[in-house]
Amino acid sequence: MRRAIALARAALGTTGQNPAVGCVIVKDGEVIAEAATAAGGRPHAEEQALEAAGERARGATAYVTLEPCGERSSGAPSCGARLAQAGVSRVVVACEDASAFASGQGAEQLTAAGVVVEIGLLSAEAATLYESYAPRASKS
Repeated sequence: MRRAIALARAALGTTGQNPAVGCVIVKDGEVIAEAATAAGGRPHAEEQALEAAGERARGATAYVTLEPCGERSSGAPSCGARLAQAGVSRVVVACEDASAFASGQGAEQLTAAGVVVEIGLLSAEAATLYESYAPRASKS
């Protein structure tokens, strides 16, 4: 998770209205992919890391600094759905997201798909990344 936090910290101020998120995918004790939210806010960290990991993501653990989105304003597949479809077996999240596009939805999608979700690892450290992040309160 510390690596994911470092990735997100490096992206601060470059992601537009989206939060800077870090994602590190680990399998058999080895980092197989990592990413941060891209400049302008898209693509999200999880989608970039999953693309880099490819089939190796199946059975892996993803460490994500902020709860994966459960819905996208663009209508594209959410990060929660993408992680589940990729076959990730466990997602460890530092901080919950108050955004209308996350707020429990990402974690619920993952859990419904049989993915183990753990929330709170290094949450105090990661929370400093989101002090100025003001998520939209509605999906309008």
